Amino acid sequence: MSPPKGKQGTKGAKQIVEENTATLSFYRNMALGSTAASLLLNVIFFEFGKLAVIMSVITIATLVAAYQFMAFMSKAKFSETGAILSSGNDLNMEGGIAENAKDLIILSSGTLLLTLLSNYFWFLLLLVPIRAVWMLWGSVIQPWLAQRNEAEPEPDEKKQRKMERKMRRMR
Repeated sequence: MSPPKGKQGTKGAKQIVEENTATLSFYRNMALGSTAASLLLNVIFFEFGKLAVIMSVITIATLVAAYQFMAFMSKAKFSETGAILSSGNDLNMEGGIAENAKDLIILSSGTLLLTLLSNYFWFLLLLVPIRAVWMLWGSVIQPWLAQRNEAEPEPDEKKQRKMERKMRRMR
């Protein structure tokens, strides 16, 4: 079966609200499940050292912040009659900022669970600032540098030869 041709269909407001609710539910359950499993297993089976406490607090705060950001983005507005006035942002849109929040929840949840095996897995959280710098480079810094270089016009051949002659005389 070949993929459908033509323009991709648009989603209705009701469909966006339903999908956002399901997406938020999934990522909330992922965050709560990994946090509960990590804390419970650390308390029961392992020594809960200072490093584990500090890193767990940072990771849980990251999970809460990413989830709250997604919930804020996708908040729908309803009229008094219950009709949808605004569906909020689509959390499942490709290339949207919600993808980054979802990636952050996945990384943080996975890190919490992997640290049950070894404390060295806390280093996975360094991927967050690395990814942020990479995105900043690709979307802001590199285009700005390219634009700056394009603004400087290259001298034509006649002006170039004249500059070369001046340089030779100065030697």
